[in-house]
Amino acid sequence: MIKKFAKDSYTEMNELVLPNDTNTFGNLMGGRLLYWMDICSAMAAQKHSNSPVVTVSVDNVSFTRSIKLGEVVTIQAKVSRAFSTSMEVRMEIFAHNLPEGTRVKTNEAYYTFVAIDEQTRPRKVAELVPETEEEKQIFDGALRRRELRLILGGKMKPEQATTLKDLVNLFSEKG
Repeated sequence: MIKKFAKDSYTEMNELVLPNDTNTFGNLMGGRLLYWMDICSAMAAQKHSNSPVVTVSVDNVSFTRSIKLGEVVTIQAKVSRAFSTSMEVRMEIFAHNLPEGTRVKTNEAYYTFVAIDEQTRPRKVAELVPETEEEKQIFDGALRRRELRLILGGKMKPEQATTLKDLVNLFSEKG
């Protein structure tokens, strides 16, 4: 199986917030942002897998700052870890006020995708090799996030989550 780097899947998407994208307060609707995030992260997963992908999980998305009418939304996505057929994609979202020349990070999230073949069956994906220290930290944390997603989705029993158990035990020893 071939190996790929996170930078190979890097995808950046920009959207201008127009009136049809906003609520009655002039803020970008959360659902519209999630839609754009799904598109951008799916493109990153497709770059890594060289195949169509389906969304299987959306992790917690916290809105740290509202995005206003007229601002430009930038979504940066890249694969943070690849498993057998699935890939975790990390995103950072920024709001740009072009007239003021400001850029503020508004969101961060992880989406999970499965690569599929022509018969829509899961297919193997390339291994991801992290290069930078930040990529290595995010890569290492992906196992814990994956176990948590599987537990919450009813696909894993909590006692099977060995990586999460090790983390809890580490904090218990320090506490």
